[in-house]
Amino acid sequence: MLLFLLNIILAALTLLGISLQKTYDEVPLKELKRRARGGDHLAKALYGAVGYGISLRVLLWLLIGITGGLFFVVLSLSVPPVLALLGCVAVIWFGFAWLPQTRVTKLSVRMAALASPALAWLLRYVHPLFDRLGAFIRRHRPVRVHTGLYQKEDLLELITRQQVQVDNRMTEEELRIASSALTFADQSIGDRMTPRRVVKTVAADDTIGPVLMSDLHASGHSRFPVLGNEPEQFVGTLFLRDIVGAKTGGQVRGIMKPEVYYVHEERPLSDALQAFLKTKHHLFIVVNSFEEFVGIITIEDVLEQIIGQAIIDEFDMYDDMRAVAARHADADRSARGDKVIE
Repeated sequence: MLLFLLNIILAALTLLGISLQKTYDEVPLKELKRRARGGDHLAKALYGAVGYGISLRVLLWLLIGITGGLFFVVLSLSVPPVLALLGCVAVIWFGFAWLPQTRVTKLSVRMAALASPALAWLLRYVHPLFDRLGAFIRRHRPVRVHTGLYQKEDLLELITRQQVQVDNRMTEEELRIASSALTFADQSIGDRMTPRRVVKTVAADDTIGPVLMSDLHASGHSRFPVLGNEPEQFVGTLFLRDIVGAKTGGQVRGIMKPEVYYVHEERPLSDALQAFLKTKHHLFIVVNSFEEFVGIITIEDVLEQIIGQAIIDEFDMYDDMRAVAARHADADRSARGDKVIE
């Protein structure tokens, strides 16, 4: 009976040491120190032990090794070999395989806080020796190439978890941009293009006037592919700002930009970004393997995937100095609660 209780105690101490190691490693030292300075009593308790750095790790692994070794020895002396083997396998699996993969709970944090004063008291006397021992281990341990995050999905999961953390100090916009940037390479041009059935085109022979201007402005876009006399023959790109500045009369071909660029729908979205930067042209015609027109893609489509939100495509949103200044002044007045005088 005494040996049985001793086995239970040794197994519990071994698993407790592993749990403490995992809990102390959960929060970075700088973050724990920041919380402690802010008056967080739990952080202060944890920092009392975590502040010793590698000495704490050496102490915990030493305690795990001693209690684990004694557990295996005492167990082999108190039960038949088969049961001893099963008990050892169970403790090894639970402590070194299952437990490290679980999340830190409030209970484990409180246990770590309760253990911190005793560990800090012990480390106060032994940390000079443990510091040298830890430095020696660091110099001679094998080089680890990986960081523990093996795939992009791991980072995306981390971002998802960060969004629901109580102590999250990243804005929703920052997390959204990080997530969108990570998935940017997974998108093809066909995934983000405007399909042919909803593309607004203009004929090169169309007459410039109020009807055309109203029709184009109602589409909500600022750039339009221009068709020639042959079906699916693109001869240029029309910018809405150019037609606004043009005099009534004349034809579209007189104010359009003659450049036309093509991209394939199956190419990655990063190819479109590189093409936009190289050509400084902000609208491409998208084709398939049969050289058929299937849609268009704009620089806004690419940027929307990177920043994770839609971009308002208003041609006069940023190119009018007076309009920009007026919007900024309105925002300032709204922030101060002032009334706008008409």
